[in-house]
Amino acid sequence: MSAYSLTAGWHRVLAALGLDPAAVLRRAGLPADLPERPQARIGAEEFFALWEAADALYTGPDLAVAAASAVSAEHFDVPVFAGLASRDLAQAAARVAVYKRLVYPVTLDVRTDGGLSVALRPRDPFTPPAVLERFELLFWVAFARLATGVRVGPARITVSSPPADQSAVADFLDGVHLTRGQRAEVVFSPYDMHRPFVTGVHAGMWEHVEPELRRRLRDQEESASWAERTHTALLTSLPAGRGTLADVAAGLATSPRTLQRRLGTEGTSFQKVLAQTRERMARAYLRRSTLSYTEIAFLIGYEELTSFHRALRQWTGETPRGLRSRVSAPALSGRR
Repeated sequence: MSAYSLTAGWHRVLAALGLDPAAVLRRAGLPADLPERPQARIGAEEFFALWEAADALYTGPDLAVAAASAVSAEHFDVPVFAGLASRDLAQAAARVAVYKRLVYPVTLDVRTDGGLSVALRPRDPFTPPAVLERFELLFWVAFARLATGVRVGPARITVSSPPADQSAVADFLDGVHLTRGQRAEVVFSPYDMHRPFVTGVHAGMWEHVEPELRRRLRDQEESASWAERTHTALLTSLPAGRGTLADVAAGLATSPRTLQRRLGTEGTSFQKVLAQTRERMARAYLRRSTLSYTEIAFLIGYEELTSFHRALRQWTGETPRGLRSRVSAPALSGRR
């Protein structure tokens, strides 16, 4: 399982928005002292829960717009800050897409045919909440303005669930509104994607930080335990109906016996990792989707709904209906 650290920039952004970091952490169900703990890291679900908690506690019109408006170089993590050393937005997006997975649980798809497109590709089933999806796309507008010194605007932005009131968005985007689409994406014109960056003070940074970023990526990949690799493989293989030990072993380029032995040396087994992955997927689907219980059962590898009900009760002590109602309540109760 990939994990992400809470950086100092995260605290500064919350403070700029008038939010108490400790209160946000508590509402997300995380320890208030988590950021002070050495090497403290959180998973994708916790990362998304923080944004849902911040959205519930924010009293302004749109947290995503407010967060994008507060963007400054000092808030960036190293992978994004290094993008300022690029010659233009197209090069910056390509660079950031490679390394941002070090600090953020969503993949960026970048295309440059007929303009620059930066799209979010969720690592299912842990899809970002709507507020974070909006912020990630609005962020690129703020980043482009900061790097070029020009009030750049997007050609279009599509999101899965536009807010009912888009007045704050329209103000930020100079009249542009978000449109609904299956692909969360921000698009810039060919002219804007090649506007030269004026952040020349950072021009020599890339040569210094790229080796370190490559090392961090390599360490992230090499340090993953076999339980983590198995979990990651199951996230994609279970919905495709390929969740057996043989399926996962083949995907990890090893044999079933070797995989079991490696998991055993880590104090676990394939069946334990499978159950943990199914539980995490079930919680994610119940929290962030309107899929039927039968569909969720199928996506996590159960052919019968009764088997899913029995497993969920064993994991959580609750029924699918009860768990969906409970985990959805905090986010809904905080909206105005």
